Amino acid sequence: MVLALAATVISANAQVKSISAAQNAVQKAKADTENPKKAEKFGTWIKYGQALIDAYDAPAGSGWLGASRNEVQLVSNNERPSAVERVSLGGQTWDKEVYPTRNYYYNAAGQLGLIEVTQPIYEDALTMALEAFKKAGELDVKHSKTKDITGALLSISGKFNEQAYTSYTLGDLAKASKLFESAAIARATEPLSQLDSNSIYNAGFTAWLAGDMDRAEVFFQNAYEIGYYGEGGETFAKLADIAEKKGAAEKGKDYLEEGFQRFPQSQSILVGLINYYINNNGSTDRLFELLDEAKKNEPNNPSLYYVEGNICNQLGKTDDAVVAYDKCAVIDPAYAYGFIGKGQMFYNLAIKYSEEAQNEMDDAKYMALVEKFESCLKSCIEPFEQAYEILKDEGTKVAVAEYLKNACFRFRTTDDSYQQKYDKYAAVVAAAQAK
Repeated sequence: MVLALAATVISANAQVKSISAAQNAVQKAKADTENPKKAEKFGTWIKYGQALIDAYDAPAGSGWLGASRNEVQLVSNNERPSAVERVSLGGQTWDKEVYPTRNYYYNAAGQLGLIEVTQPIYEDALTMALEAFKKAGELDVKHSKTKDITGALLSISGKFNEQAYTSYTLGDLAKASKLFESAAIARATEPLSQLDSNSIYNAGFTAWLAGDMDRAEVFFQNAYEIGYYGEGGETFAKLADIAEKKGAAEKGKDYLEEGFQRFPQSQSILVGLINYYINNNGSTDRLFELLDEAKKNEPNNPSLYYVEGNICNQLGKTDDAVVAYDKCAVIDPAYAYGFIGKGQMFYNLAIKYSEEAQNEMDDAKYMALVEKFESCLKSCIEPFEQAYEILKDEGTKVAVAEYLKNACFRFRTTDDSYQQKYDKYAAVVAAAQAK
């Protein structure tokens, strides 16, 4: 699973201050806050807070997320990196440019995707800025600068978020969790007083990835209480996982069952429920009871039968899975996922028999496994083709075409129809890869 995405607007900062200018501005503004008379004026704290934001920005240079190298060089007076490295982060390849105070990471499209500050002026500049604007809000009793203060708080929250995503991508999950928490705190600060559910969820998610279950539970529980359940009800799945790791499997089951009611198509919740009943020697009949309850509420929802097919498939009940997957098309002929589920089931069974055959030394048993392999491989072709014909999403169509290409390859020399199908779907996959 990935982080919840926050909608942020990133723009160029063409007027970024030099390091020395930013330091001087902070020192001067800080001196005003220490002056008893000036410290009672909200403008003093606004000025100090803005100076700290400028000090935070200065080491990052003039680059901005989404900019091309040419754009960055244009606003940076052609400053050149001291080194350029090709690095892999999160399964993606990046070009890392090293500067004295920062590293710029360009993605495969040549766009600046990450800014890593290596020499900040102040380690906690954003936290200090947050406190300054909070103080300004307290002193602005007539609310004459509410718009300016809330704008600054939003900016600080966005910068915390940006820094958190960078830490997440660089693999520092514990730091990312703390930064997401700071982003949520900034949004909640008066007079902005907004609930940042994305950052709360992300603080829990990154803590969970880091293995800090106590911290993860706090934020996922918070997300649960405010009704933020994540993509596909992932909040329920994570709370259940944390409960199980803490030895409270029954509590975890309650989360899963509630999540299943709300998100019956969630694979994380579904797998969690199956594992619970299997690991605790319970009856998986409860899964079907939950599903039947959902069907009563939505009798014409084909996705519920798709879920039933997935359950039967994972429990090894192949025939029952076929019945459930086929029911999807009866309810809605344009619903492709019943066909996809059926195709994937037979395709995976074919792989299973193929692997068993490779390890079988007895000739008779080997041939029996090969026969099962070929039977399952042929059985996946028809449902995959039915799915391909009705799918609208091009990405999913290409994925199905990949399955079909692989399956038809096996039989292309035995029947010309398979050769024709192989050529058709291989061309679809090749065209997609060429884009």
